[in-house]
Amino acid sequence: MQTRIGVIGGSGLYEIEGLTDAEWVSVETPWGDPSDRILTGTIEGVPMAFLPRHGRGHVHTPTSVPYRANIDALKRIGVTDVISVSACGSFRHEMAPGDFVIVDQFIDRTVSREKSFFGPGCVGHVSVAHPTCPRLGDACEASAKAAGINVHRGGTYLAMEGPQFSTLAESRMYREHWGADVIGMTNMPEAKLAREAELCYASVAMVTDYDSWHPDHGEVDVSDIIATLTGNAAKARALVAGLPRLLGADRAPCPHGCDRALEFAILTAPEKRDPALLAKLDAVAGRVL
Repeated sequence: MQTRIGVIGGSGLYEIEGLTDAEWVSVETPWGDPSDRILTGTIEGVPMAFLPRHGRGHVHTPTSVPYRANIDALKRIGVTDVISVSACGSFRHEMAPGDFVIVDQFIDRTVSREKSFFGPGCVGHVSVAHPTCPRLGDACEASAKAAGINVHRGGTYLAMEGPQFSTLAESRMYREHWGADVIGMTNMPEAKLAREAELCYASVAMVTDYDSWHPDHGEVDVSDIIATLTGNAAKARALVAGLPRLLGADRAPCPHGCDRALEFAILTAPEKRDPALLAKLDAVAGRVL
C-alpha cells in the first residue's frame, strides 16, 4: 500500500507549502459536503491531501464542522494517515503559548455533534481506548523537533462544545480535578470517526493561551490568540513538510491495528443490515462490508 498523508488544518493553518502538482479537488460524500475542497499534491514523492477544517475564510464553527463528511472524503480519496492540527488552550505551565503538544488522550465534552458513521441498521462499536496512533505521533514529534519546535509528547485534550471559551470554574475543574492538559473544540468526534474509518490519526495541538485558570494571564483574549496563531501556523507548515520523509511512500500495515479497527466491530447480522446505510458506508467500511 502507498502512504497518502491527510492533514486537517485548524485555526490559522489553511495551506501546505511545497506541494508539487497542487490542485484543489471537490469530493462528494454521502454525509454531505466536506468543510471545503481538498488540496492535493505530493511532497518528496508522497501523496498529500489538505483539508481546512473550518473552510477557507473560517466559515464553520467547531460545532458545524461536517466531521463525518471530512473523514469520509479523506478516506474516499485514498488517505491512509491523518494528521490533525488545531489550536488549543493549555492547563500546564510548561505547555506554554507557542509550544506544540502531541496529544494521545481525549475527554469528550461535546454534546451537539454526530459522532458515528454507524447507526440503526448497521451497529458498529470500535475501541478508542488509545485514540491516536503512536507511529504517527512518533513522526510528528520527530518532525517538530527537526523544525526547532518546542514539543511535548503526550497529553490529554479536553474537547468542549464551544463556541464560547471556558468559565473560570470549568477551567479550574478540567485542570485540577480531571487531569486535562490542553483544551480545544474540534478533535472530537474527529478522532472517533477516523478510528471508525480505519485511518491512523495523530493530533498536534498548537498552544495559543492558558485558557482562564492562569493567575497571571486572565481570561482568553482572541486578539492574543490570533497573534500566537500566526507564529504557530508557520511552525505547523514546517512540521507537515517533514512528514513525508519520515513516513515514506511505502506503507506497511499499522503495527497498532488502526487500519483494522473494524475487524470485529460490526454486530448487526448481514440479513438485518439496512441497504441504505450500507451504501453510505462504502468508503468508510467497505473493507469489512
